[in-house]
Amino acid sequence: MSTIAFVGLGIMGSPMAVHLQQAGHEVRGHNRSPAKTGPLVEAGGTACGSAVEAVEGADVVCLMLPDGPDVEDVLLGDGQVLEHSRPGSLVVDFSTIRPDVARRMADEARDRGLRMLDAPVSGGEAGARNATLSIMVGGEAEDVETARPLLEVVGRTVVHVGPSGAGQTVKAANQLIVAGHLQVLAEAVALLEGYDVELGPALDVLGGGLAGSAVLEQKRGNMTERRFDPGFRVELHDKDLGIVTGAAREADVVLPVGGLLAQLMTSAVVNGDGRLDHSALLRGALRLNGRL
Repeated sequence: MSTIAFVGLGIMGSPMAVHLQQAGHEVRGHNRSPAKTGPLVEAGGTACGSAVEAVEGADVVCLMLPDGPDVEDVLLGDGQVLEHSRPGSLVVDFSTIRPDVARRMADEARDRGLRMLDAPVSGGEAGARNATLSIMVGGEAEDVETARPLLEVVGRTVVHVGPSGAGQTVKAANQLIVAGHLQVLAEAVALLEGYDVELGPALDVLGGGLAGSAVLEQKRGNMTERRFDPGFRVELHDKDLGIVTGAAREADVVLPVGGLLAQLMTSAVVNGDGRLDHSALLRGALRLNGRL
């Protein structure tokens, strides 16, 4: 069993750290808001006052942070994780950040005698709580196999998709697809309500055919009940679609629908929905139709 430092105990990181502790590992957690270490401590883990304290003596360092600048700050800035991690230890970044930043952080880790994987996840809060996440991993194959027993504690699907940065590129594609599903589901709900069709039976039959999807299954309740407590916040998906459009520009790839989705997600943020679940794209569809 490993000693694991886990930095970032938010909606996703907290249940992931708890699963690792319950699997028999010694998890030392740090979060900028100390109160969020509570569930890990209740599971038998240790709360640390700083990232440096958490990584001392750790075999594996896990990160689950909001954005690239946060990762850079924890690894190279005030967090000083790379400077204080034990040589040879493995850094696993579960955050969703730009692919070029992931590659640069892996190079920085390698220069200090560390190994690093980018391992962004899909599945939202429910996936984190149920340990059913899909994990797309970029890095050296040997390091992926070393990390696999840990990754399989928190995820159901663990796939090595290529070298450093590849995990983040696949995650960008994932976020593009999820945003597309959410937007067209929102528009379908607006259309059905425009004709006063009962949503439950309509979504039942749509879910049983080619229109069915994990997004429809997991988010239909949010939309039908207008319940938008965050499982994954609009503002984070907005950030992710910025990663999508930036990565497309870097690779000279044209994403016309992706560009539109990015604008619609930003519109949701501008209209005050940033802290809501991304299923709140329905509110944007209703706004466009004068129904909100």
